[in-house]
Amino acid sequence: MQTNLQTFPRRLRAHGELRPARPAFREKHLGIWQTWSWLEVNHEVRAMACGLASLGFERGMNLAIVGDNRPRLYWAMLAAQSIGGVPVPLYQDAPAADMAYVLNDADIAFAIVEDQEQVDKLLELAALCPQIRHIAFEDERGMRHYKQAGVIALAQLQELGRAWDKANPGAFDAAVEAGQAFDPAIILYTSGTTGKPKGVVQSHAALLSAGTGGVAFDKLTDREDILSYLPMAWVGDCLFSLAQAMVAGFTVNCPESGDTVLTDLREIGPTYYFAPPRVFENMLTSVMIRMEDASAIKRRMFHHFMAVARRCGSNILDGKPVAAGDRLQYAIGQALVYGPLKNVLGLSRVRVAYTAGAAIGPDLFRFYRSIGVNLKQLYGSTETCAYVCLQPDGNIKFDSVGLPAPGVEVKLADNGEVLVKSVATMAGYFKRPDATAEVIDADGYFHTGDAGMFDRDGHLKIIDRAADVGKLNDGAIFAPNYIENKLKFFPFIKEAVAFGNGRDQVCAFINIDMEAVGNWAERRNIAYSGYTDLACHAQTYELVRDCVEKVNADLASEPGMGATQIHRFLVLHKELDPDDDELTRTRKVRRKFIAEKYAVLIEALYTGKTSQFISTQVKFEDGRTGVASADLRIAEAKTFPQVEAAA
Repeated sequence: MQTNLQTFPRRLRAHGELRPARPAFREKHLGIWQTWSWLEVNHEVRAMACGLASLGFERGMNLAIVGDNRPRLYWAMLAAQSIGGVPVPLYQDAPAADMAYVLNDADIAFAIVEDQEQVDKLLELAALCPQIRHIAFEDERGMRHYKQAGVIALAQLQELGRAWDKANPGAFDAAVEAGQAFDPAIILYTSGTTGKPKGVVQSHAALLSAGTGGVAFDKLTDREDILSYLPMAWVGDCLFSLAQAMVAGFTVNCPESGDTVLTDLREIGPTYYFAPPRVFENMLTSVMIRMEDASAIKRRMFHHFMAVARRCGSNILDGKPVAAGDRLQYAIGQALVYGPLKNVLGLSRVRVAYTAGAAIGPDLFRFYRSIGVNLKQLYGSTETCAYVCLQPDGNIKFDSVGLPAPGVEVKLADNGEVLVKSVATMAGYFKRPDATAEVIDADGYFHTGDAGMFDRDGHLKIIDRAADVGKLNDGAIFAPNYIENKLKFFPFIKEAVAFGNGRDQVCAFINIDMEAVGNWAERRNIAYSGYTDLACHAQTYELVRDCVEKVNADLASEPGMGATQIHRFLVLHKELDPDDDELTRTRKVRRKFIAEKYAVLIEALYTGKTSQFISTQVKFEDGRTGVASADLRIAEAKTFPQVEAAA
């Protein structure tokens, strides 16, 4: 990396000089795509940075960023960095109380937010976070009568910045030049799966190293289009929409809203796409629902050509030898099924697609690759800039996360924990040297907390979180996440939580997918009044039982996993929800919290009961609370003899 490109602001300046007219950001507003070139983004960032400086924002200060993916919020990150500050993106759907912890921990005095909703949250926190002095908002709708001190429109902030820039010639450029590679570039807060979130401090060098490695690995250019719709506070979005975009100079497209993502995805037709497994699962669920409503001829054609795709699609994608007959059948399928299907999903132009954040079921992985979508897995964490392992083209294994990425050293501890060392490793946890010392050892290795193993070809397989891996009473290894991901492959199951550590057998909680099961119920004239009613329905239990038993049959055929088949299960009366503290904002299960909250249900599963009454407090989106109550059935699932695979 050239010396003058070691920070994000210098990268931004270079793109403005090298490709001034190329589109840098797009945003759909009121149904129309708006475009900003790299030169225009430079001007916007400069005005924003100088506006912050005019209000007293200084080098070393932290800037909160809150809202949906918006070009100006990405520019706010670059603006803070340009004058030596550090952006701190927050989850936009977090309630005010959750935000308070991060705002105080990060010493936030300045914030740039999207709209009235986020302004209201911060004003609500005035007593808890008295240090917040300035709030700039992008969307001016509903803000006309807000007269609170320190609340200012972003457009007005930029006007102040242009005036300040004229009054202080050279100050902005000097600030950009003063930035160094190992200065903090961003603070990303962990999801808080096991406790309070911690602020991960990543330097410019770390993020740009991860971005450069990924761009070179997949041969990305400035002609790529990416759709940025995942939370800006998530490391995955930071890597793809900020670090890699600033390395390659490709175009970042922001959807109009969360509700229009799939429509906007089809309109943009990204060449480079990133989504967590849940998004790919939802896409597949929507496809299967539509196929249920299709005519008998279309259903037969779909299933016929999907069988062809499963047989040879992945090999064709990887350039491996395929029989001429299969290749011909696949070409026909491409015209009749795979091409139209990819077009409906918005994946027609995708050259490279990645998933990360949780394990993806092999069957789900195989589905997308079989229809010609170059879907790959990456492995990483917030502390490693989401850059540890990547899957090379033509060398994809469905049950691995790939090979160590360029410049990354990966090894296993004696207990199987994955250890990582690279330039992309965090500088440390913000104001937490004690927590930093717990995860980065004297040799510079970051202890990921994940249990893994290498196969004979050097591919890394992640089994589960090391802390979650346990044993049944008979000594069999119990990896709950592995079992849960198998269950979640089925379109009817949205979430699952498996239990078994220190017990004789495995039992599970199930959350149904309301859209998929609702469609299934309506086609069968099954009446229901809502989620709880549908979840408790006898026919729903039979549907879920069929899914569980298919997973059991799969587990029985895997060496060492047969003992972890699910013996008993129940369908929860409510959806697990981040607002109820059952999931993190990235939808990871808070396993310990759930075990404590639903202890009475776990006891019922393991004491042979056939039903159990439960009453649970829930939070609604508008802040109100209520109670969800039900008498839950507990069902038995068929298990299968363990079959040891041949050596």
